[in-house]
Amino acid sequence: MAYVSMGEAHRRITDYLTRFSDAIAAQNAASLRRLLAVTSDSHLLLSLADALNIVQDSNRLVKQNEKFGQYGEMLVPLLRALQCYRIRQLVDSYSAFEKFANAFIQEFRNWETAWALEALYVIAYEIRVLAEKADRELASSKKTTEKLKGAGSFLMKVFGVLAGKGPKRVGALYITCQLFKIYFKLGTVHLCRSVIRSIETARIFDFEEFPSRDKVTYMYYTGRLEVFNENFPAADQKLSYALSHCIPYHEANLRMILKYLIPVKLSLGILPLDSMLENYNLVEYKDIVRALRQGDLRLLRYALQENEDRFLRSGVYLVLEKLELQVYRRLIKKMQVTSTLFCYLILEAHQVFMKLMVLICSHVIQKHKDPSKAHQIKLEVIVKAMNWLEIEMDIDEVECIVAMLIYKNLVKGYFAHKSKVLVLSKQDPFPKLNGKPVSS
Repeated sequence: MAYVSMGEAHRRITDYLTRFSDAIAAQNAASLRRLLAVTSDSHLLLSLADALNIVQDSNRLVKQNEKFGQYGEMLVPLLRALQCYRIRQLVDSYSAFEKFANAFIQEFRNWETAWALEALYVIAYEIRVLAEKADRELASSKKTTEKLKGAGSFLMKVFGVLAGKGPKRVGALYITCQLFKIYFKLGTVHLCRSVIRSIETARIFDFEEFPSRDKVTYMYYTGRLEVFNENFPAADQKLSYALSHCIPYHEANLRMILKYLIPVKLSLGILPLDSMLENYNLVEYKDIVRALRQGDLRLLRYALQENEDRFLRSGVYLVLEKLELQVYRRLIKKMQVTSTLFCYLILEAHQVFMKLMVLICSHVIQKHKDPSKAHQIKLEVIVKAMNWLEIEMDIDEVECIVAMLIYKNLVKGYFAHKSKVLVLSKQDPFPKLNGKPVSS
């Protein structure tokens, strides 16, 4: 930090106070929002914080000037928050900023127009980020982390202010998205329900009138909630909306959406192209997609094990694990292929998959010796396929799996229990998923 004289420090503080009061008087949200971004490390705020650490009586500068004094309840804690953040006293910075935010929302209630919404958005963002930083400081000192929860309570108060008739209500969705980020961070996603209910059922809100940026974020988080609830059609609809309305050059955001949309699509039987996975650096899904195409259960389990930590952090591990039923379905479907298709399968098969293809070949040859049995598959053939994949499984386990496939309408057919044979329907034995979720 360069040397700052007392006179220069006073000038910087007075300049900031003047900007603040002038922005409110002129209802200039663009100017005001830049003065509130405590964590932005902007040159203006950094130089102000340096000045505050030299001048010990900044409160007096506020209170003795009539122009500034009328905003004293906001300015005093705001200056304190800026000063503490500069010297990395993050808990104190958060506490001061929360006090400022509460004073600001009291003033905001009294303003008839929505001119200050952009400034309110900055406050909502800053209080969340400051709370996260303060909690990390508390955690490092082995103290209870409670600031992010407090930020959530404040934002619920803000939501209540906005959730009424009038132009201010368009800000409700931005606040909702900040609340989602807090609830997901704290692992209290059940708290999202009441806010969602207000947005989606209250007559005062028209979803299309909200800013596009906020609609995309809202659909992303509500889509993730549907993933956790295993409501894949709803998750598909919400995440697809977020993807199609996201700004195309925001690749990081597109990747975040796809990270959840891809498992949803897989659960609905829709496989992405490898080129898309490579373009968005989502190669952890490549082996999973390949396993679904080939009916290779071993490859699916390998891919899940290799990327277990990543999938667990994202919360999609259990969704991907339940794709096993689709892999079994694909394997049985391969056993139903005609001999003309068999040569093609051999050519495209992975080297480690060759023995399984030979096994399928012997099954196809048997079918053509007796065409009347072309729609029958002995369970022992499936057991042998599992063994070739180095997966230990007996005939009773295979019978349970096939029974589940039939129950889920992934395979049409029935068992001939005496002969241990799966008899497939002669018409459409493998119904199209048509976007229906598949789960175990």
